[in-house]
Amino acid sequence: MLNTIKNALKTPEIRKKLLYTLLLLVLFRLGCYITIPGADMVTLESTMDSYSNTVTGMINMISGGAFSRLSIFAMSITPYITASIVVQLLSMIIPPLERLTKEGGESGRRKIDRLTKIITVVLALVEGLGIYLSYRTSGIFVDESALTGAVVVISLMAGTSLLMWLGDKITSKGVGNGISMLIFAGIVSSLPSAVVSIAEKIVVDGQFSTLGLLTVIGIVIGVIVLITGVVFVQLAERRIPVQYSKKVVGRRMVGAQNTHIPIKPAMASVMPIIFASSFMTFPAMIIQLFATDIESQTGFWRVIYNISIASSSAGDVGWQYVLINAIIYLLLIVGFTYFYTYATFQPAEVANNIKQNGGFIPGIRAGKPTAEYLSSVLSKVVLFGGLFLAAIAILPMLTSIAGINSAFGGTSILIVVGVAIELSQQLQSQLVMRHYKGFLG
Repeated sequence: MLNTIKNALKTPEIRKKLLYTLLLLVLFRLGCYITIPGADMVTLESTMDSYSNTVTGMINMISGGAFSRLSIFAMSITPYITASIVVQLLSMIIPPLERLTKEGGESGRRKIDRLTKIITVVLALVEGLGIYLSYRTSGIFVDESALTGAVVVISLMAGTSLLMWLGDKITSKGVGNGISMLIFAGIVSSLPSAVVSIAEKIVVDGQFSTLGLLTVIGIVIGVIVLITGVVFVQLAERRIPVQYSKKVVGRRMVGAQNTHIPIKPAMASVMPIIFASSFMTFPAMIIQLFATDIESQTGFWRVIYNISIASSSAGDVGWQYVLINAIIYLLLIVGFTYFYTYATFQPAEVANNIKQNGGFIPGIRAGKPTAEYLSSVLSKVVLFGGLFLAAIAILPMLTSIAGINSAFGGTSILIVVGVAIELSQQLQSQLVMRHYKGFLG
């Protein structure tokens, strides 16, 4: 990775792209400190501290602390992520969208991108209204007038739209996927404060703590093991061999070819965790919207609320809620992993393409047997990937009980490592392309 960056910096064209990407990320970080108009800074700081362990934790993590400051980037890029998920799901059930995705080419991609952005603006409007209505009575805003509400909602929508624009510019003129880079920057920005808070465990009230030192050593070892596991799963793949027989193409005889189909256990990446997290936190968001004093109440809705927030507030609710949340969370992540993987990798379609191109898997008949074999292998590999993602997602519950900063949570590491690997691979491909261009030139 370091050698790749070093070589990239030596190449003028790639260096310009890296500096351009860095500039836009700096603008993103500056925007995280611009508070929306109409907010009382003193009340904001004290109020948001009380919400630090609620369902807003993941949004605040992705936004790099912008939500806790209620800046113009408070919603981060989450509406765009949700819109992308919605479009992907719709493309599987609406035939015209499915054809546009598979056969539309560049024009179809632009139409899908335009539809995603329209849905993003609608979702940003809904989420902005939800944020204003949730905190309207907490004294954060200067008044509760309709004008103030409109300014707050429009500011939040404008912030999300600006982040979409920054993401597009990074993707087209910079390095890496723009949306992923923005999320990466938001998470990495919280690491210094996390390191300081963990280091403070060594010295408690001005005195050296042996227990604190052992705790820090355990955290460092745990993070190293976790990063190693994430890298292993991200790069691991099951290769299914495919052989293609000789065939006539035009007037030429094309020889037999041996290739393989890579099946990755983490093919769905972090998407199942986002799906499951949204599903789990949705009840708490709705309950908070209609019952602002839910934390002082008892009964059925308080139980549902405690179960919903247990993933981000494991230290504030009973262990029984954490256990129930963990079980539901695990089942949802595994289920969404299967759903998302089979939506992106369809064994029947892959088997049909192999058959049409004159290929076959050694020992497996072409057609339906090949599809069944691919489905069997995929289900086993995906089960491992789903259980790994579930373990990654449940880990912050255990660390929060011990008082460990969530910046070292499994989801954060999964996103950061995934984006770093993707960035490294893209830099390597650009370096190779540059090398061939120079050789041919």
